[in-house]
Amino acid sequence: MAKTARPTISDVAKAAKTGKTSISRYLNGEKHLLSAALLARIEQAIADLDYRPSLMARGLKRGRTRLIGLIIADITNPYSVHVLSGIEAACREKGFTPLVCNTNNELDQELHYLDLLRSYQVEGIVVNAVGMREEGLSRLQQSSLPMVLIDRKIPDFACDVVGLDNTQAATTATEHLIEQGFEALLFLSEPLGTVNTRRERLNAFRATLARYPGMVAENAETPLHEAAQIDNTLRQFHASHRGMRKAVISANGALTLQVARSLKRIGLNWGSDIGLLGFDELEWAELAGVGITTLKQPTWQIGYAAVEQVVRRIEGRSDTVREQVFSGELIVRGSTAR
Repeated sequence: MAKTARPTISDVAKAAKTGKTSISRYLNGEKHLLSAALLARIEQAIADLDYRPSLMARGLKRGRTRLIGLIIADITNPYSVHVLSGIEAACREKGFTPLVCNTNNELDQELHYLDLLRSYQVEGIVVNAVGMREEGLSRLQQSSLPMVLIDRKIPDFACDVVGLDNTQAATTATEHLIEQGFEALLFLSEPLGTVNTRRERLNAFRATLARYPGMVAENAETPLHEAAQIDNTLRQFHASHRGMRKAVISANGALTLQVARSLKRIGLNWGSDIGLLGFDELEWAELAGVGITTLKQPTWQIGYAAVEQVVRRIEGRSDTVREQVFSGELIVRGSTAR
């Protein structure tokens, strides 16, 4: 079947028995310049032809696309899903359309999407950075596009950032475990690399425990999907401190799931054999065993605030680079009970 040609502004003008200038005025909101009779004819012609103006073409003609590019490190991560909800709400409220690019934590994809978004002439970019190589960092700096980073900073790159107050959150989590009578704590994270969120949480963990000389403080790094390594790390930590109350702090939600699976494999129950506290609230946390204590991030608010800030930059705000942080909320469940 032959594809029906899309009606044009000329087709609408012909059907309404007027010129293209009148149609343009109608589409651009200048209806007060048109007579009531002409307005009625134009509206009827648009309805009959099912005419839909090209927003992209109109935007480019005016030098505006109303597009905001989003580069997300891992769209399957519950954190990212909730952040996207806030981003979408802010874009809808402020009249922008988000273009979402999922890099799947792959640096080459990050570079590809940076080029792609520029070709679409987005007006700003919100980035959940993976830890860019020099080439990607150079492209960002040269783009001169208004930009806001979510959660992860880029080393040596001055840019607006929105995220969790990691120091406050990790301090709150650590002090909770101390108050609950735990004597040996393990901070478990994925490899630190250049990811500032992991480093900030670990540093706050260490700084808090430094005030309690009698406490055992350990930390370990493990890839997310190295099940055997996670098993060995947890097994060794548990065996090394027999007779002491022990607990694990997991640095993010994806890792908390793997830790929970590991504890099941090696026969340890959170809440009785070992304590467990994870960053990021998870939908299943209250249903797993006696429940898992979490440090909930205000993810919706973080996403919303990131768009608010990038829109400020799009509109010409040139004040100094700012870092906007939000407080987390400790949700206590059975995994850290006395």
